[in-house]
Amino acid sequence: MISRMNKHCTVELQALPPRIGQVRRIVSAQLRYWHLDPLIDPAALGVTELLTNVHQHAEPDKRCTVEIDLVVDRLTVSVRDHDPRLPRVLEPDVASTHGRGLALVAAVSASWGVEERLDGGKVVWFTLPVPQCAPAASPRLVRASETTAVFEQSVLELSALEKHPLFGGPHPTRRPAALREPAPARSAALG
Repeated sequence: MISRMNKHCTVELQALPPRIGQVRRIVSAQLRYWHLDPLIDPAALGVTELLTNVHQHAEPDKRCTVEIDLVVDRLTVSVRDHDPRLPRVLEPDVASTHGRGLALVAAVSASWGVEERLDGGKVVWFTLPVPQCAPAASPRLVRASETTAVFEQSVLELSALEKHPLFGGPHPTRRPAALREPAPARSAALG
């Protein structure tokens, strides 16, 4: 029997709407890399709901950490934030989409829960069973640069967002077109 290696992925972020979409793509790419394609949709839905809860409810800030752990036959996705208030499943209003996040997480997962942290925050997690037909990790030798290419690209996208004016970065100084220096003229012949 070939056993699957334990695998782990961590992403730290501010739970803002554009970043939630990026983390969903990171989770999807990581699961695809681990050959767990059947888990992509439920994991992406679950992490989106947990991050949306952080965005909507966490105080004093929106900083959080997403962790994905693959251990033998179980995938655990968790979101840690700094708000000590524990979430609760609400009776959803039929006409509203509010209050359905944890109910969706419960519906797509094998189990879910909340743990209080000693530092005053909490961790909300859910698990998904790994399908028996999921292949074990490829036996070929893989360079480290190959294994992290998608992840590193996503981290670069996240760090670029931090510099964007909408997310706390400096506003670019713009000069009116009349005050800009004209672009140098290009010559037709490149001698």
